[in-house]
Amino acid sequence: MSDNVTLKEAILSLPDAPGVYQYYDEAGAILYIGKAKNLKKRVSSYFTAQDKHSGKTQVLVKKIHSLQFIMVESELDALLLENNLIKKYQPPYNIRLKDDKTYPWICISNERFPRVFPTRIVDKKSGQFFGPYGNVKVMYTLLDLIKAMYPLRNCRLNLAQQHIDAGKYKVCLEYHIGNCLGPCENHQSENDYNSAIRQIKDILKGNLTAVNKQLRELMNTYAAELQFERAQAVKEKIDALETYQSKSTVVSPTITNVDVCAFRSDDKSGYANFLKVVDGAIVQAHTIEMKKRLDESDAELLQLALVEFRERFESHASEVIVPFLPEVQLLEVSFHVPQRGDKKKLLELSDRNLDYYIKEKSKKEELVDPERHTNRIMQTMMKDLRLSEEPRHIECFDNSNFQGTDAVSAMVVFRDGKPSKKDYRIFNVKTVEGPDDFATMREVIFRRYKRVSEEEQEFPQLVIVDGGKGQLSAAMDALEELGLRGKMAVIGIAKRLEEIYYPGDSIPMYLDKKSESLRVIQHARDEAHRFGITKHRKKRSKSVIKTELTQIAGISDTTAQKLLREFGSVQRIKNANAHELAAVVGPAKAQLVVKHFQQPDSQRS
Repeated sequence: MSDNVTLKEAILSLPDAPGVYQYYDEAGAILYIGKAKNLKKRVSSYFTAQDKHSGKTQVLVKKIHSLQFIMVESELDALLLENNLIKKYQPPYNIRLKDDKTYPWICISNERFPRVFPTRIVDKKSGQFFGPYGNVKVMYTLLDLIKAMYPLRNCRLNLAQQHIDAGKYKVCLEYHIGNCLGPCENHQSENDYNSAIRQIKDILKGNLTAVNKQLRELMNTYAAELQFERAQAVKEKIDALETYQSKSTVVSPTITNVDVCAFRSDDKSGYANFLKVVDGAIVQAHTIEMKKRLDESDAELLQLALVEFRERFESHASEVIVPFLPEVQLLEVSFHVPQRGDKKKLLELSDRNLDYYIKEKSKKEELVDPERHTNRIMQTMMKDLRLSEEPRHIECFDNSNFQGTDAVSAMVVFRDGKPSKKDYRIFNVKTVEGPDDFATMREVIFRRYKRVSEEEQEFPQLVIVDGGKGQLSAAMDALEELGLRGKMAVIGIAKRLEEIYYPGDSIPMYLDKKSESLRVIQHARDEAHRFGITKHRKKRSKSVIKTELTQIAGISDTTAQKLLREFGSVQRIKNANAHELAAVVGPAKAQLVVKHFQQPDSQRS
């Protein structure tokens, strides 16, 4: 855009065609690169109804001073061009592809008699690169296979033909121990060496079937020519290849060459995992993180990831398995969202890889910067649960009873998303007769927050009750009576489908099963249940002792516990004879027990 053309005039003159647009600030620095199916409509949308845009987009629009555009033939061409320009210029408002540059690659060098070696420095001018390998062990397994099958040089000599003809080099130890065939002294021809390199490239691309076929043809040729030693050497290569192939992750034989891409996102990033399946085996897996800049949609992030993966891994698979359909179609590629079967299992495998990556990232964040990790979880919970403040202090309640008796309610406390066990409390239910879960919840909530209010203690930001609408309503009734409704957020969680209920709303909310918010809520609920059950069992045990044994005059709680530990139940104590009882508590107390249980039930006090 020339200096004498205003931004408004430039927008009006944009074509109704696909292309890529670039925004620049007043200093001429590039701000943002975007693609469009229709350049005029897309660019105009930034400058109309700005109050509907996110805060970040509004800031971007204020900085735009000029724009440039490039027309292309199709939306797909726009997507490919956008991806290349973003990687080249890395504008501050574009999605940032966060990738660990230290992942190793396998390089086949651009030189006469190429070398094959691992490296972490990618320079496309120096050779052809295969990878990256997230699992270093897999990479070295491949290198060991290549070394076993193909004796290649590993020296850095310049093997120009004139140097070899001049006798400039002598074979080294690697030649004498069979790891190299000595091209430096013309012991191996360039054609023979390059034939091995072509097969190595096929192996690195995952085309093991093609290599196997070539080797078998060569073995049969040598055998027909009675060159049995050469045939045996080729057979050993085939065995090595088949051993490696048998250890590969094999999928259904009906799935030959496909790409698989699982995807997930949160407030700040999108995550994508890629599996490359060739000849029924997974030959490559990789995960990337994409940092959001302008609240990009999942569809935008997925299509960016797909273009990046297919370009990086030189994939030409005609089918791509995805969790949802992207907005842009790739040339000669069909997208498939599987609902069941082997392809669905492949997508689930990719998603598990993604889950592992995100969990490991979270663990590293917590180790390096625990406060930042906690802050992120609190922010996520506040957004997911529609809270007005971060739930730094959470209290969770769960009721426990046995056939309507010995009812207790447990309260656990979480601070900054973690259990605070010193603050746990148990409530012995006082006013409720029988198994009435709603009334129990009402009593316990009333007692807890009446005391908190009277003693001017800290109120939690979030209260969780274990149960659905009924338990939640009972809790709200108690808070209403105390005049504390609205003082803190209250939700209920129903176990069956992990439904989240809000006061006054009969329709539950469902959080993503893998979300951090749901994990914290589940942890609190499970911890309350565990704590309540533990305390309830102790109470029940004491109740049994009290009602059956400590009614006997002269039998203390300690004696009753000794008898229960030895015999296991009151019924067995009742059936025991005086001699058996005396061995545990002595003859005097044994007689008291025997005499008590010999009385008719009506006479026992």
